[in-house]
Amino acid sequence: MADLYYIEDDGNIALAVREYLEQRSFKVTICPTLSAAKQQLRKYVPTCVLLDWNMPDGHGDSLCRWIRSNWKDLPIIFLTVRGDSSDIVSGFRNGADDYVVKPFELEVLYSRILAVLRRTGNAAERYISCDAIRIDQNRHAVFCDSEEISLSTAEYQLLLYLMQNKGKTVTRDKILERVWDANGNYVNDNTLTVTMKRLRDKLSQPPCLKTVRSVGYRMEDTI
Repeated sequence: MADLYYIEDDGNIALAVREYLEQRSFKVTICPTLSAAKQQLRKYVPTCVLLDWNMPDGHGDSLCRWIRSNWKDLPIIFLTVRGDSSDIVSGFRNGADDYVVKPFELEVLYSRILAVLRRTGNAAERYISCDAIRIDQNRHAVFCDSEEISLSTAEYQLLLYLMQNKGKTVTRDKILERVWDANGNYVNDNTLTVTMKRLRDKLSQPPCLKTVRSVGYRMEDTI
């Protein structure tokens, strides 16, 4: 099932679109404001974003730019009212993959979504996020508040393993086994402590990276 975020403040339209798409194996999350959409995106990256142009707290192009600065390949489809060609031009300039003009037929919207996904693939699979920390697994790149952070191989593997298990407490023994021993690098417990300290320092002591005393560590969203 593909996840889709629909940023739309008209509740009737949003519910009709969600009902239609969920009958076709999409899971649809409705975001009534741009700020709500940002909050959702920080927690989880969907397969595709449907973005209405006119929102109560701004225009869709601002969110489009923000998405592109964080998730370069995440598919975005703009929804705009008929005749607003300037909206369409601005949308493409800021990184939209396609647009659909309101009022639209649900079948047309569905076909556009499928077409965009055929071109882009499931870009969401390459990204993992927790609060302001994001990992682009294809590039092995780490970002914190949109700034790329340079990590050592051990620091990257440690962060990746914790984020892949977000919401779960991972024991120190399990981390040593998966991050170091799996590569034939037998190290003592102090190596994990030192690596974790360096990782936290580079990420500016993120509140989402928690120590579970006498057990291990856990990544969990705090915003």
